[in-house]
Amino acid sequence: MATQPMDQAGTLRNLSRSLEPTPRKTAGKTPRVVSVTSGKGGVGKTAVASNMAVVLARLGYKVLIIDADLGLANIDVVFNLTPQYNLNHFFSGEKQLTEIVVEGPQGIKILPAGSGVQSFTHLTVDHQRRFLEAMDAFHGDFDLVIIDTEAGISENVTYFNVAAQDILVVTTPDPTAITDAYALMKLLSTKYHEKFFNLVVNSVKDEGEALDVYKKLTLVANRYLNISIDYLGCVPFDKRLRESVQRQKVMVELYPGTRTSNAFEQLAHGLANASPSTKAKGTAQLFWQRLLSLGPGA
Repeated sequence: MATQPMDQAGTLRNLSRSLEPTPRKTAGKTPRVVSVTSGKGGVGKTAVASNMAVVLARLGYKVLIIDADLGLANIDVVFNLTPQYNLNHFFSGEKQLTEIVVEGPQGIKILPAGSGVQSFTHLTVDHQRRFLEAMDAFHGDFDLVIIDTEAGISENVTYFNVAAQDILVVTTPDPTAITDAYALMKLLSTKYHEKFFNLVVNSVKDEGEALDVYKKLTLVANRYLNISIDYLGCVPFDKRLRESVQRQKVMVELYPGTRTSNAFEQLAHGLANASPSTKAKGTAQLFWQRLLSLGPGA
């Protein structure tokens, strides 16, 4: 049974206050892998991923972001980066992952995706195997790997979500966004046996509206699906978010101290303090082997 929303929201806020920005030791550690995903485009998924990543890096975590939208890159745009190479160059055999990784703000490392290239929007088993072998070279280098998936329920979306240790679903109060978020969780639950999800509600007028979305999703999920949805938090509507994208700088850097930036900080603190999913995904090597074993159309 999911935690009561009001109690959980308060607990997360209390945990956020207790988190100290102590640098973490990464050598030899298995990274925690979190997918940030959505059933619908335009809900602010990339904004959540990028702003949380910056906050986590400030707290001393070593963070890697994988832009898993292989046909429509977003992360490099958000961070005002112009990478010479991207994952398309890796999958085509032209470059190694170590040659395409770029550095963003606060020392965040990024594996950028390509834009407008559809060749690798459906990864083959060979592509997956090469990715597995290349990613193993990063073992011990990071505390957190954040996978920014594409929107929707394509094979690539389910592929990266099922492999992740924690799944963070982003939605808005828009009815279609709520419906699509539920559809994504339903697919991951019924076909891939995923049972644990975290929820972020973006673009809300207040936390009450976010908790109402959480309540609607949990009511339907409790009735039709055997899953647990944990409320991680919400982000208020802020027209400056669009401006931050246009200026290619994340909100927490462009407008620190605002309600929206504080909300992103609370999300990052809550994620850092929350226990990782109880699902046993093994070491980093086994994690990527799990990713490989899914295969196309699993």
